[in-house]
Amino acid sequence: MAGNDARLVELGKIVGHFGVKGWVRVKSYTRPVENILAYRQWRLSDEKDSVDIRLMEGQRHGQGLIVRLQRISDRDLANELIGKTVSVARSELPEQDSDSYYWMDLEGLEVVTESGQILGKVDYLLETGANDVLVVAGDVERLVPFVVGEYIKAVDLDAGVITVDWDPEF
Repeated sequence: MAGNDARLVELGKIVGHFGVKGWVRVKSYTRPVENILAYRQWRLSDEKDSVDIRLMEGQRHGQGLIVRLQRISDRDLANELIGKTVSVARSELPEQDSDSYYWMDLEGLEVVTESGQILGKVDYLLETGANDVLVVAGDVERLVPFVVGEYIKAVDLDAGVITVDWDPEF
């Protein structure tokens, strides 16, 4: 991982071991879940420490994934990784189309109506199946569907502002 890339993106978590040869179970936050396997250099972290490690191979297994990591060759070493988050350098993520955004880039942005009224800041996003939803924390919490063109009129990442067509009373 590049030493000058301080921005890390959490893509998953080690949730268990698999077998006796050091493989681990991974819960992936990517869509589809196999996308995490495209990144070969991982940072594994917990509250105590972090380590850079190379992904050697991986595959889908049941609802999750199993992976083999460099230097992890037995069950005992695999057990030490359980609970660690899997992150990659932000610079490793593919560029997005003009109408697509990474959730992490939207969190913290100010949300304003087309008339300029500030509704608050994006606290987090929800995946609902039909469309994603911005959870906007302000004087009240608002749920704004992330539908570009209909409710989302503009996203200016440089200015840190999302302009919406949304009734402030709703």
